[in-house]
Amino acid sequence: QVQLVESRGGLVQAGGSLRLSCAASGRTFIAFAMGWFRQAPGKEREFVSAITWNGGNTYYSDSVKGRFTISRDNAKNTVYLQMNSLRPEDTAVYYCAADGSHPFSNDVSLGSFDFWGQGTQVTVSS
Repeated sequence: QVQLVESRGGLVQAGGSLRLSCAASGRTFIAFAMGWFRQAPGKEREFVSAITWNGGNTYYSDSVKGRFTISRDNAKNTVYLQMNSLRPEDTAVYYCAADGSHPFSNDVSLGSFDFWGQGTQVTVSS
């Protein structure tokens, strides 16, 4: 079992930056691919970014590529999402997720994230 707790989001102006973190419990964090997803009001949850267990591979949606950076610190059981050049359309609840089904995989399967955080609100004003 893995418990994920996201940091507090916040309100930021367009063009600004924000860093989210997600702290995981359990010694098996190091084995899991981690991801960030988001859900805007009235929309389905969508993939934002993911990172393999050792940080060797990272993935981004087209909408955030070049603006967001995912990273992880396995010693701290924490994954981060650095968000730069934020836009109003980035406004959403952001969720951290872990893939507990494919330990030490060098790839990410978006359908395999089976542990989720409670979500944190990010609001970007224009």
